[in-house]
Amino acid sequence: MFDNGDDIAEPPARRSKLAELADWPADETQSPEAPEPGSTTPVDAAAVRVRAARREFAVLLGEFRRTAVLAPLDGNGDLWSAEQNGVRWICAFSDEEALARFASARGEAGREWAYQAVLGARLLDVMVPLLPGPAGVALDAGSTDGMLFPPVVGIVPDAVAVDLGGMQ
Repeated sequence: MFDNGDDIAEPPARRSKLAELADWPADETQSPEAPEPGSTTPVDAAAVRVRAARREFAVLLGEFRRTAVLAPLDGNGDLWSAEQNGVRWICAFSDEEALARFASARGEAGREWAYQAVLGARLLDVMVPLLPGPAGVALDAGSTDGMLFPPVVGIVPDAVAVDLGGMQ
């Protein structure tokens, strides 16, 4: 006889820190929730926009984590990165065309760009902690569709996240 665990209750659902971030109100004294229909409670439009933006970012982050991106390699075979304002940014690109546009913008379209395909989650969870100091990922750098995944709680591992002074 086989016991497939059918009698075991489902474990409680776990919420990620990112889900908590999406629900976090812009101001502790204001609720970003829309009022019930027929309510006379005024809507704080700014708080509603902030919540919508957080949810949109959470969706983008989830997509990035599940997607293989192209990570260029430097001359030593390490992931290519750049530093700006004390933050090291691993550069990643959504496709070869985005990498080619970046190379052209740098005036380096003529050289060969070695790269490897890496899951976004691996960049954030494994590679960022290997870099000295605060680090994040810049996706499609230099394009109008570019996105930054900064070194903050909910994006990179807590141990390497930058402290935002209690706003986590």
